[in-house]
Amino acid sequence: MRYWSIGLFVSALVSLPAGARAQDAAPGHQHMAMSMNTSEPSGWQFMQDGVFRLTVNHQGGPRGGDDLTAPNWWMGMATRKVGASRLTFNGMFSLDPATVGTDGYREIFQVGEALHGVPLVDRQHPHDLFMQIAAVWRVPITAATGLTLAGGPAGEPALGPVAFMHRASAAEIPLAPLSHHTFDSTHIAFGVVTAAVDHGPWTVEASVFNGREPDEHRWNFDFGALDSVSARVWYRPTAEWEFQVSTGHLVHPEQLESGNIERTTASASWFRKRGDDFTAVTAGYGVNMTAEANRHAVFGEITRRAGVNSLFARVEAVQVETALLLTDEIPVTAPDAALKNTVGAFTLGGVRDVVRWHGFEGGVGAALTFYAVPQVLQATHGAHPASFQLFFRLRPPAGAMGRMWNMRMADPMAGHAMSMDHPME
Repeated sequence: MRYWSIGLFVSALVSLPAGARAQDAAPGHQHMAMSMNTSEPSGWQFMQDGVFRLTVNHQGGPRGGDDLTAPNWWMGMATRKVGASRLTFNGMFSLDPATVGTDGYREIFQVGEALHGVPLVDRQHPHDLFMQIAAVWRVPITAATGLTLAGGPAGEPALGPVAFMHRASAAEIPLAPLSHHTFDSTHIAFGVVTAAVDHGPWTVEASVFNGREPDEHRWNFDFGALDSVSARVWYRPTAEWEFQVSTGHLVHPEQLESGNIERTTASASWFRKRGDDFTAVTAGYGVNMTAEANRHAVFGEITRRAGVNSLFARVEAVQVETALLLTDEIPVTAPDAALKNTVGAFTLGGVRDVVRWHGFEGGVGAALTFYAVPQVLQATHGAHPASFQLFFRLRPPAGAMGRMWNMRMADPMAGHAMSMDHPME
């Protein structure tokens, strides 16, 4: 893709004041707090988040260039109690097909998906109009255990860390990570069903889904058989720390390439929020295993927001498809398909909010990326390319429940207290 929730328990916290529980209970423990609070509103509650970035993008090196695009997405959520259970509807949409274009935006060393029968190379594909349309039903089994069923025509399976659009650690970084197709390319699956069991800080999830990536027609649905499977384990020991390990079997995910992918990922994240300020860090490892080669990737990223200023950084090391980057064509021989080399990328930048009006947040920012290029790719991409972006970022009002950071489809309320007795910080 291109651009652009579990848990519970803490009997020790029950004796604390309500305000302390709201601030200190781990997000996974808040299901219990919700079920215990009889004053929780019985009607619908709503939440939204999103981003629009008008971006001047310069990609360095011989394969680079310039473009002006506006990547964007918006997500809305409606949730309410139904007896002892909770029902949630999620919708996520993007106008990338119009504001970014069918060929996406420039990003050197990025590959994945196709256009007009040829692979997209050195470009990040746009998001589809329908990014998520899903329903989530959580039923408490005991005071410390719950069962969740989630799914819909568009959604994300239980695979990988929180997708980069929702990671607080990536909240201000303007471009998709180069490792996108190792960690979160499945965040738009046209057909997905997930079941999850949460107990205390632990959650175990499993999904069946359509493993094929979206095609170039971004305004419609690309339904297919639920032929792929995945499983994921989350561990949330405190309110700030979250760990996941996941694995998946993706059937024929690429339009132009035959074969399946076995994907395994692990990640750790840390998120501390004080009022509107926060610090978020995520690190991850992943591998895509195919018949031809195993390609590994690691990343680390951080965003620090203080007042109207935010600073961010991301570092990646990705084993790329060398032959595809050299020729812009799918390799036809097994040796060529197995070629891989490691590309490094380091991005840093910042954003300053210059407009705050009725909850809207408008900021101007810049980002700069340096690359470590293997010798075999220096002839095509340059020995020391550098890229930069200048952008204006606009977010809609967050509302009383805060932004939808670090959320996932099967647990949309992770990190968000639902009761009015437990307001967000």
